[in-house]
Amino acid sequence: MASALPKVLHTLAGRPLLGHVLQVAARLEPHAIHVVYGHGGDAVRKAFDQAPVHWVLQDEPRGTGDAVRCALPHVGADAQVLVLLGDVPLITQATLAALSDRARAGLALLTFHAETPNHYGRIVRNDLGGVERIVEWRDATTAERALTEVNAGILATSAEHLRRWVPRLSAANAQAEFYLTDIVALARADGVAVDAVTPEALCEVQGVNSRNDLAALERVFQEREAKTLMAAGVQLMDPHRFDVRGALTAGRDVLIDVNCVFEGEVTLADGAIVGPNCLIRNSRVGPGARIEAQSVVDGAEIGANAVVGPFARLRPGTCLEAHVRVGNFVEIKGSTVGQHSKINHLSYVGDTTVGAHVNIGAGVITCNYDGAYKHRTIIGDNAFIGSDVQLVAPVEIGAGATIGAGSTVIRDAPAGELTLSRATQTTVSGWRRPEKK
Repeated sequence: MASALPKVLHTLAGRPLLGHVLQVAARLEPHAIHVVYGHGGDAVRKAFDQAPVHWVLQDEPRGTGDAVRCALPHVGADAQVLVLLGDVPLITQATLAALSDRARAGLALLTFHAETPNHYGRIVRNDLGGVERIVEWRDATTAERALTEVNAGILATSAEHLRRWVPRLSAANAQAEFYLTDIVALARADGVAVDAVTPEALCEVQGVNSRNDLAALERVFQEREAKTLMAAGVQLMDPHRFDVRGALTAGRDVLIDVNCVFEGEVTLADGAIVGPNCLIRNSRVGPGARIEAQSVVDGAEIGANAVVGPFARLRPGTCLEAHVRVGNFVEIKGSTVGQHSKINHLSYVGDTTVGAHVNIGAGVITCNYDGAYKHRTIIGDNAFIGSDVQLVAPVEIGAGATIGAGSTVIRDAPAGELTLSRATQTTVSGWRRPEKK
């Protein structure tokens, strides 16, 4: 990966590679998940310090067989064991369930046919078509390298079998490592049935060994997400220019334009529209709401038929009720905006409760931070805040109040009244602008 970051911490769709593997493993409802990590892998443990897994240190990289040897003392005597790889992120629950079922008769391997087998271990079958052994590429003959059925590295069998086979593994090979794949030949020698399972899609067994691999799987993941959404009634203007980095739940007749990114937990209700080049993170967008182009929505709740943007930014703690309009270059944070209120141009609203049917003009700022503490502004229903107004919190604007343009409001403004704060306009006769000499 040409990186200081451990490979399994590189992200696919916003989640570390290992996170994808742990997620699918957890869906199988196992008794336990053991993660074998190498020397210097403390960053991996720290990244998953809340995950319900048991960590096993492999102090020296002596191969996959040795990795399983390290974990076996922590596995129950009558357990069924499924061995996964931390850098194969798109394996599915259905494939793993099928593999586990087939392993009840002995040993089950995940294999596939590769157009370019490269350095994968080759599956060697006998005259009856049964799996005889796996030979690693470095140890394979020319004829064996010509085989196209390869080992995916994922297998299932009983702990009892593994305890019998793993101690018999040898490091007498080209890499001087203990290959877990050698248990296939040991199983055949012991008369244990060996079966092979093929995944439904090739992407399930593709590993990540370079940034090119990671980029390729990212597109595979996103195309899979796109197909699922479109099947549920979402219109994607271009499925190839769309990214989910978390979990996106979308209703019917949702429209998503190009180059939109969804991070964390995002919900788009029926009929919602997301314009081009938007970022939406950990937010809920109500039915019929519209997010216009180039907007950022982060940690916000957007009500039915509200309109946001273009070029708007909603920060965490923002709640827009139904039919609210938020226009270009408006930033809102930690605030609730009541129904049918409008903030259309170039304004900052922070730590504010805005009532219903309020109009906030261009260039309005709620001055909510005094350098040490945040303070709240309250704006009552039907208030009108003129352009270029500063509301210095804590302050309350009464219902139906009007604040004249250019005012700095430092005290509560009474309901139903016009409040102004302006210096007297003066004209200096005879004044001349300085000129260069």
